[in-house]
Amino acid sequence: MLDTLQSELETYERRTPASRAAHAKAAARLPLGVASNYRSYQPYPLHVRDGNGARIRDIDGNEYIDFNMCFGALMAGHCHPAVMHAVAATLQTGTMFGMPHDAENALAEEICARFPVDMVRFSNSGTESTMHAMRLARAATGRERIIKMEGGYHGLHDAVLVSVKPKAGEVGDPARPTAVPGGEGITKATLSNTLIAQFNDLAAIERLFAAYPGEIAAVIVEPILMNVGILMPDAGYHQGLREITRKHGALLIFDEVKTGAKLARGGACEYFGIEPDIICLAKSIGGGFSLAAFAARRAIMNLITDHRVFHGGTYNTNPVAMAAGLATLREVLTPAAYERVTRLNTKLVDGYRDIIKKSELEAYVLGAGANGALMFAPKPIRNYRDWLDIDSESWRHYWFAMTNRGVIPQPYWWDEQWTVSVAHTDADIDRHLELFAEIAPAVAAGQRDRRVRAAAPTEPPKATTQHDRSAPAAR
Repeated sequence: MLDTLQSELETYERRTPASRAAHAKAAARLPLGVASNYRSYQPYPLHVRDGNGARIRDIDGNEYIDFNMCFGALMAGHCHPAVMHAVAATLQTGTMFGMPHDAENALAEEICARFPVDMVRFSNSGTESTMHAMRLARAATGRERIIKMEGGYHGLHDAVLVSVKPKAGEVGDPARPTAVPGGEGITKATLSNTLIAQFNDLAAIERLFAAYPGEIAAVIVEPILMNVGILMPDAGYHQGLREITRKHGALLIFDEVKTGAKLARGGACEYFGIEPDIICLAKSIGGGFSLAAFAARRAIMNLITDHRVFHGGTYNTNPVAMAAGLATLREVLTPAAYERVTRLNTKLVDGYRDIIKKSELEAYVLGAGANGALMFAPKPIRNYRDWLDIDSESWRHYWFAMTNRGVIPQPYWWDEQWTVSVAHTDADIDRHLELFAEIAPAVAAGQRDRRVRAAAPTEPPKATTQHDRSAPAAR
C-alpha cells in the first residue's frame, strides 16, 4: 500500500520521541516552544544535537543529510574547518570591543570587491540591514514612502512586515494590492507609508509613482522572490525597476540576504547584471555567525559620514563574526566553490525534473545558484497570488517522507528553498535523488486520489421544512 501523509506523520513521531518531549517542555517557557515562529510546525519540530559538514543529528540520534542549512545561512556548511579555525583563533584575542579593529575594513574590502558598492556598514541580521537601508533611502531622497512586493520578506521591522503572507480574502485588487499588516502591533501610520505591488508587474510600479508623485523614496525587492519557494523575475523585470526608479528620483534596494552569497560571487547584481543603489546582505556571508551588512555608493553612504543618518549597534563587527565572515568570503566561497556548487545544484534540479516527469507528479522544480525548490503547482507561478494555490498537503507528504528517510530536503514550510553547500558531495545529491524517486510515486498517487475525491458528486442536501430548520450535515 502506498504511504500517505498520515502514515509519514506517524513514522516521524515514532522516530523522534525525544524531540516531542523536548518541544513539550520548551512550550512552557517559549511561545510556540521555539525561538522564532518560522521554526514551529506540526506535530513538532526536530530538536538538533549537532551538525558537521552536510549532516546534522537530532536528539534521538537520527542523522540527516541537511539541505535546510539554517534557512540558507550555511552555504559554507556546518562547522567548516576554515571558519572554525578563524573563530577559534579570534576567541583567544577577544569577543567584543565596541571599538574599531582591522577586520572591519578587511571585510568591507571583500564586499566591495564582489558588489558594485563603495562603502559598507555592518549589522547583525537581515532585519537590521534592510531597516538601515530604508532609512538611508528616505534620507537620500527626502521622501517617506517605500514600495515592496506582495509576498516579499525583508525582515521583521514594522515598515516591511506588510503583505508578507496576506490571506486570499485580504489582498484586494491585483492591480492595486491592499497593504495588509503582518500581525498586530503595526501602526496605521507605518502601514500608510508602505505601498504594495505584485512581483513581475512593472505597470503597477508605474501606477504607484503616478499616484504618489515625489513621495516614494525607494523600491525594495528580493531579486528572486524567495518567500514563495523560488519565483524568478520575468525577463527585463529588474532592468525595468532600475529605469523606473531612476526616472522618478527614487532608489532601488536589492535585498540580497538570501541571494547575496548563494546566487553568485557577486550575488544578484552579478547574476542579473544590475546595479542597485543599495544592497543588503546577511545569512551565508557569516559562515554560521550573526553577520549582516548594507552597502552603497559613496554619495549615499556619506549620509552617515556627514552625521545626517545615524547607525550604531553594540554588537556590530564583533571580532568573532567578522573573523567568520572573512574566512567565508576569502577561503570558502571562492570562484571554484561557486562553480562546483552550481554543478551539484544543476544535477539535483535536473534529477528532480526527470523524477517529476516519470512519477507524473503535479509539480515543477526551479534552481538558481545554490538554491532550489520543489513547487507543487501545475505551472510556474508569477506572483504571490499564484503561490496561494500551492498544494501544501502534497508538500507536507514530500517533506516528512524525505525527512523520515534521512534527507531534510529544504527547511520545513513550502515557501522555502534548499541550499546546496560547499560541504555537499555528489554522493549526497545521489542519495537525495534516490529517496525522492522512492517517495514521488506515493505523493503523486495522493494527488490523484484527492482530485478524484474532489470531483466526486455529493449527495444533494436534505430539504428543510417548517418543522426541520437545522442545516444538513456537511459531507
